Amino acid sequence: MQQHFILQMEQSLKQPLLGFEAQLKMSHPFRKDYPIFSENAKIAAVLILFYPKGQEWYIPLIQRQSNNPRDRHGGQISFPGGRLEGQDESLMHTALREAEEEIGVCKTDVCIIGKLSEIYIPVSNFLVHPFVGYLNYTPDFQLQISEVEGLVEANFHTFTCEENIKLTDMPFVKGTLENVPYFDVNGQVVWGATAMIMSELLQLWNGSTGVSLEHSNWSKWN
Repeated sequence: MQQHFILQMEQSLKQPLLGFEAQLKMSHPFRKDYPIFSENAKIAAVLILFYPKGQEWYIPLIQRQSNNPRDRHGGQISFPGGRLEGQDESLMHTALREAEEEIGVCKTDVCIIGKLSEIYIPVSNFLVHPFVGYLNYTPDFQLQISEVEGLVEANFHTFTCEENIKLTDMPFVKGTLENVPYFDVNGQVVWGATAMIMSELLQLWNGSTGVSLEHSNWSKWN
């Protein structure tokens, strides 16, 4: 398997993090008008998990259950993750525990190689800490049906292809947002905080490898 990819990814995560400005590359311009932090925010962590499949590296995304009226992100595509709990030793432990619960990966098999900038989500008042890790085998996913409606296996290169960065209109708490940037992943709309997290990861990857990720589409809304 192409272990060289993981070594490159680990090196890219050792660079200075790019923060909110990098996240904004995959956000609607309105996001600049909202706070980037809240002192009373709920704390959560997510896991960006690379795993080999064939000759490529993939990332699992979950479609959240849409039948929970308290979930402001129900039905959306996101990384596995959840809220910091009292038994968690650290935020990294939160990310690993939630991934094991939601998609059935063995947390002790995951090697964490870095962390991205935290991101505040105003609509749900969560401050999310993204961790990046990998498995050296293709997992047998087991979904937590109460939380996860479906699984999306995303080839990492899907995110690096310009044709998969698109615009759409999205319903929002105050109406409809027009021309929202998103990643088209196997026909699924990956937007919001998940897309913003991927935006920073891709720009760090670009800085480490020299591979151009200057998507012309980004200039349409930034």
